[in-house]
Amino acid sequence: MKKKSKFRLLIASLVLALLVFGTTSSFKKHTPWVQLFNGKDLKNWTIKIRYHELNDNFGDTFTVKDGNIQVRYDEYDTFDEQFGHLFYDKPFSSYLFAVEYRFVGEQAKGGPGWAYRNSGVMIHGQDPADMAVDQDFPNSIEVQLLGGNGKDDRSTSNLCTPGTQYVKNGEVIKRHCTNSKSNTYHGNQWVRAEVLALGDSLIVHYVNGQEVMRYEKPQLDSKKGEEMGQLLNGGTISLQSESHPVDFRKVEIVDLEKYVDKPKKLDKMIKALLSEKRIAKQ
Repeated sequence: MKKKSKFRLLIASLVLALLVFGTTSSFKKHTPWVQLFNGKDLKNWTIKIRYHELNDNFGDTFTVKDGNIQVRYDEYDTFDEQFGHLFYDKPFSSYLFAVEYRFVGEQAKGGPGWAYRNSGVMIHGQDPADMAVDQDFPNSIEVQLLGGNGKDDRSTSNLCTPGTQYVKNGEVIKRHCTNSKSNTYHGNQWVRAEVLALGDSLIVHYVNGQEVMRYEKPQLDSKKGEEMGQLLNGGTISLQSESHPVDFRKVEIVDLEKYVDKPKKLDKMIKALLSEKRIAKQ
């Protein structure tokens, strides 16, 4: 294993004891959240929709209205598996990332059944310029966002793995999707999802201030005959269009990269960030 990867695993082990919301800490000041969405337009974002060239915003899928990024399909005759992604132009490696989202309206005609009230945030992702024109999803770790159907349990901030795999409890997990332990969020209520990513070592999902999933060593799918794939130390972040209308009102990040080689400062920063339980306001 490379020296850098060993060091990142050491960082992860030091951080594990601190990843609990509600911890008491006298360290109140922390790096401010940086807004990736300016609330006005899609400056610094790149669009890639399946079967369409880079930055072809087919059917005005991604627009900004009322201060929200709106994902809509009003101009589609049928969805026809035209999965889309809105990529932030800068890649990231170690960070705490957050979105506040809500599902609205009805699913687009022709949308697959599994995509009902379904969207997601792709992290540690592929460069959109490297995607084939007919590629459905970027190789990435997907934080799957799901809305309830009004009666059944349906977790959100699940984990899906297009072109990727990961390690959980020492085992390489190759199945495509794994549910989190989150609550179900019915209707059009706003939900806050946060993701703590520490390079190629540790990823933790939170929903409205509660940890719902954690895993290690995000990586590309392994080659035939191999168990481990190439570790993903970072990559793009993107928002999905999967056939159900969804709004994103906040997209923000705390970049932790400058603390990666300073474990004590990284621990202190994470402890401070997670001492506040952030819940989406309605």
